[in-house]
Amino acid sequence: MTRNTPFRWRSLAAALLFSAALGHSAHAIPSDPAYDAFLFGNYLTALKEAEKAAAKGDPAAHTLIGELYSKGLGVPTNLETAARWYAKGAKLGDANAQLALGLMLADGTGMKQDRKRAAEMFEKAARAGLASAQYNLAVLYVRGRVLKQDIPAAARWLQKAAVQDHAQAQYDLAGLYAGGGGVARDPVKAAQWTARAAALGHTAAQIEFAIMQFNGRGVPKDEAAAIELFKLAAQKGNPVAQNRLARIYANGAGVKEDALEAIKWHLLARDAGASDFWLDLYMAKLTPDQRSKAEKAAKAWVIKKRDG
Repeated sequence: MTRNTPFRWRSLAAALLFSAALGHSAHAIPSDPAYDAFLFGNYLTALKEAEKAAAKGDPAAHTLIGELYSKGLGVPTNLETAARWYAKGAKLGDANAQLALGLMLADGTGMKQDRKRAAEMFEKAARAGLASAQYNLAVLYVRGRVLKQDIPAAARWLQKAAVQDHAQAQYDLAGLYAGGGGVARDPVKAAQWTARAAALGHTAAQIEFAIMQFNGRGVPKDEAAAIELFKLAAQKGNPVAQNRLARIYANGAGVKEDALEAIKWHLLARDAGASDFWLDLYMAKLTPDQRSKAEKAAKAWVIKKRDG
């Protein structure tokens, strides 16, 4: 199995970003007018209240205003204005503002690209404990352009993000354990981190862990559980999972052989770019009626997925 290209920029979802930014906890949420308005979609009220708080020097309020302008929530999208507010929040020490500013600096969004300064922002936010900042800092250590390449350092930051349930960090950390890059090769730990990412819905991890379970690599062999993971990823439209599922049905591996299901998934995978000559030959042996039913099943799946 070829792993997906790892180490891409990752940000936090807005709601999670600002629950942390405004100092709220899932267990005890103090009243905050700007935060409450933001959660309920009253963005103009959120802006008004955040401006009041920002005038009093509240760092998180600056970050919230930056988010409103960045996403065009209640106001026209204005990335330059968003960057200025994020910069103010970052200067005041808000970790979420540092992360947001770092992402804009890294991509040159709303301001001139400055990856060295982005690295500084990521490190500040990472040291404050933000998982997405820790992940992005690991990216820089892997790429070795802005920061000197340091895979062990990348592994340490990935570990910090992974324990906070950052799915991409978990998946990439598993890749290091699988390949021995920056950490000692450990198939069991690779499987454990892949499993955690899979449980969070990471599609590539679901496929990877399903293969581990199917082959008993790093985990006890469990074909039934593996097939369920392949199904999950296939239903999301992943062509690799669809191809694997097609072969499983064609070979009767852990399931009863089902030519219709096999060719349905093969056709879907092939249309998405995952060709398989062996399955083409398998399909050629079917009767015209069997092929027609499989084609109709594939079309029905596409329509169902398209229409939600």
